[in-house]
Amino acid sequence: MEKEYIISLFLDARRKKSNHKYPVKIRVYHTLTKTARLYPTKFEYSDDDFKKAWKAEKAHKNYHEERQKLQAFDTLLNEIAGKITPFSFEQFERKYLRKKGDTQNLLYHYDQAIIKLKANNQFANAYNYSLSKKSVEDYMESLTGHKPTKMFFSEITPAWLTKYEFAMLHRKKPLKRSHELRECPLSRTTISIYLRVLRTIFNNAIAEKDIDQEVYPFGKNKYQLPAVQGVKKALTSDQLNTLYFATPRIPEQEKARDFWFFSYACNGMNLKDIAMLRWENIQEETLIFYRAKTINTGKTHLKPVTAYITDHVKYVIDKYANKDRGPKKLIFPIVSDDQDEETKFLMTKNFTRFVNQNLKNLAKNNGITGKISSYWARHSFATNAIRNGATMEFVSESLSHTNLRTTQSYFAGFEDKDKKEFMKNLMTFTKPVINNEQITS
Repeated sequence: MEKEYIISLFLDARRKKSNHKYPVKIRVYHTLTKTARLYPTKFEYSDDDFKKAWKAEKAHKNYHEERQKLQAFDTLLNEIAGKITPFSFEQFERKYLRKKGDTQNLLYHYDQAIIKLKANNQFANAYNYSLSKKSVEDYMESLTGHKPTKMFFSEITPAWLTKYEFAMLHRKKPLKRSHELRECPLSRTTISIYLRVLRTIFNNAIAEKDIDQEVYPFGKNKYQLPAVQGVKKALTSDQLNTLYFATPRIPEQEKARDFWFFSYACNGMNLKDIAMLRWENIQEETLIFYRAKTINTGKTHLKPVTAYITDHVKYVIDKYANKDRGPKKLIFPIVSDDQDEETKFLMTKNFTRFVNQNLKNLAKNNGITGKISSYWARHSFATNAIRNGATMEFVSESLSHTNLRTTQSYFAGFEDKDKKEFMKNLMTFTKPVINNEQITS
């Protein structure tokens, strides 16, 4: 089978350096695309020296050592290229240009994954990868007393992962301006997210043939990720009613409540999707849009979400919308089209924090305690739709889920008052009538 690449070393004699030598370049030719790219090396020779050390069939006398260096380098380049299947210049560049030792360096692979995610505008995922990396670094710093600059994959063993999980569940942080430590544990859900990212880093490194399968610490008879049952994030009908008619103490609470119920009324629309709504998404009495979350993960089966414009949705649009209503213009002034994608991500994140903080305060002022966030609007929509008679299939379609299992995980079950009424109805019997006389006990 013909190789997908041809690698050669040549002397770039276009411009002589101040030491009267020329740089040696790498020429990589991709046989499938019939394109070539050049890369720098640390080697440099005069034209005569390069001919004697490399171009000649046999190295001239006094040039054997230089021939060995170039041969070793040429072998290394072919080894790098040989592990890239299918071959691509991008993969070759990344592997060739990285520093010695980066292959086995976990932190390097974290950084590369984050760079790739940002390049694909997947900033939410990049953010999670950054947090996962920092958590691992913080744990290592707690063990060694200094922040690591390198971590080898081989250090991450099942025993290490078990100790890391325990340490994060009992994490402590120093108080500001004090040497005292305070309890600051991570939730099991957060730990699970960080560990799943770490597992993906391992899988990618194995797929790229940078590490061997033998060092993989996850799986049966090794370390298994904690199974975390999702917390049901739905408000009851009474809580929704209380929150909707609550009197905000400050304008920020009113705005947070308005957008939370906008999300709820639009099939639990994510705040990022709300930020990216354009006037062309309004089609007669509906909002039709694609979820940003599925654009990168579900390209083969993308389907639009349809949300009906209720009175509350119309009210929020009329109250908060941009004045420019051109079809391609954004409806709400949450982000701006002249911002780059990372800035849009940060602006949306800030808006989400604004909604969460003010909604939580409004809820607390009205007797609704505990955690509540913008994501509860999505779960509350799903749960209350089912409680009010909607089928699981209808809710699944409204949420743009690809399977019913995901939708089922959103359902928080039936309310106690409904269960009580249901059981009461089960015990509601009518005494039979025989010969026009009702049987009495």
